Amino acid sequence: MPISHARRLLRDAGLPKWALLLALSTAFTVFLELFALPASLLIGPMVAAIVLALTVGKGKLRVPLWPLQLGQVLVGLMMARTITPDILGTMAKDAPLFLLFIFSVIAIATGLGWLLTRWQVLPGTTAVWGSSPGGASAMVIMSEAYGADARLVAFMQYLRVVFVAVGASVISRLWVAADGAEPPPLILFPEVDWPALAATMAFAVLCAYTVRRLRIQGGMIIVPLFLGAFLQGIGLMKIELPMWLLAIAYALVGWSIGLRFTRSILEHVARALPRVSACIVLLMALCGCMAAALHVFAGIDPLTAYLATSPGGADSVAIIAASSNVDVPFVMAMQTGRFLVILLIGPTLARFIARRSGLAENPV
Repeated sequence: MPISHARRLLRDAGLPKWALLLALSTAFTVFLELFALPASLLIGPMVAAIVLALTVGKGKLRVPLWPLQLGQVLVGLMMARTITPDILGTMAKDAPLFLLFIFSVIAIATGLGWLLTRWQVLPGTTAVWGSSPGGASAMVIMSEAYGADARLVAFMQYLRVVFVAVGASVISRLWVAADGAEPPPLILFPEVDWPALAATMAFAVLCAYTVRRLRIQGGMIIVPLFLGAFLQGIGLMKIELPMWLLAIAYALVGWSIGLRFTRSILEHVARALPRVSACIVLLMALCGCMAAALHVFAGIDPLTAYLATSPGGADSVAIIAASSNVDVPFVMAMQTGRFLVILLIGPTLARFIARRSGLAENPV
């Protein structure tokens, strides 16, 4: 094959642009990691994809469907891995307390999402999904299956993740004079249990195939999450997900979102930023009031109560909790419980608000 013909084939396949996207993603991720920003492995590739889409990509690059769906399943398994018997035991022990505060936070967040929807700050039911207090990556993935704009949902969700992480870090140091321990370093290549990894990947492929064949809406997150947690809980499977594999999954999801950005979408984001930011700050303040109530009426120490009721960013909250003198199982049980409830009722809430607001919603 002539060299010129081979070059033309590579150019037509978009390989130079994919190489540029990979380089930009690495650079943005490393930069964000310098500031210990939560979800940097997803936000970095997403920002890189947005930059490429608005410059040389021009809407021609798309993540292939099968790799993207496999990446979504791996995100679901990552969440399933956090649902341990200890956390379930803590939730069962204080079930009425957990349910009261979980549904209170969800009600506040849904109310703010409804206001943003009524004001048409963002189109359709996007504001409802973007306001969901937990499971940012899951909400972004599921929102698209129910007709929302995943690009704007990602903007709202990860803006809230940053706000909550910064707020929780400040509170943890000022409120109880925490020792200021740094988050653990990112280890991309840890020791791997290879048989467990092979079983995890086989299970992930099976989940992706089943969901695709049965056309389960939002199933790329829900099916691996619940089945994976169940199999892990009864000891039939060890979910092995080394960080380098999760980095690939996050990159696929981030690229899928970022590559669909356009200049008109960014203009919409810029117009909505002040009101969305104000709603996020209001949500954090109301959750802080709930933390105060949890401290007064249930005797939970202030920082544990604040971290437990923080609206989302469970991974960043986990890091902060681990470096502070708090009840970590209580914090993670509250965060995990809220995520599971949101996962179950989120689509129903979005459809209900769509009907009440007179907005169309077309599941795909």
